[in-house]
Amino acid sequence: MSAPGAEEPQRIVDPLVMRDVLGHFASGVTVLTADTAEGPIGFTCQSFSSLSLDPPLVAFAPARTSRTWAQLRALGRFCINVLAEGQDAVSQNFARSGTDKFAGVPWTPSPHGSPVLDDVVAWIDGELWAEYDGGDHTIVVARVLDLGASADRRPLLFHRGSYGLLHRAEG
Repeated sequence: MSAPGAEEPQRIVDPLVMRDVLGHFASGVTVLTADTAEGPIGFTCQSFSSLSLDPPLVAFAPARTSRTWAQLRALGRFCINVLAEGQDAVSQNFARSGTDKFAGVPWTPSPHGSPVLDDVVAWIDGELWAEYDGGDHTIVVARVLDLGASADRRPLLFHRGSYGLLHRAEG
């Protein structure tokens, strides 16, 4: 117990420990896409969630270092593709820099013209609503313009550094 008014030392959280602990939270995997005059662009984004029904808003958090997010921001409109179970390779491909991420990836344009990747669980057409400082990431809020889902597909999950959920050994 410390004396009243005495300052507690600030605890420094080890980034590796934080990554390990928060990795226990399973998340879905998305790929954000847009079409440009030079061709389609996109990137993998694991930090995504529903935010508001009225107005319809979603949130995601790209890394500050993402060059693709900078391009999408300038366009102001994009599609959030919720990947399906078995689309691990799609996720990994869109996470890479300096490659043609759309090579061999079939897609169709959304109602607003952004790429909807084939076989995704869901897609959300959005436009930039607001951005906030999120440390080494940017917290982005997007207004939902249109969306759709495939009820027969299961989502791709990311958990403890791997795709899918880890199963406890029975016995």
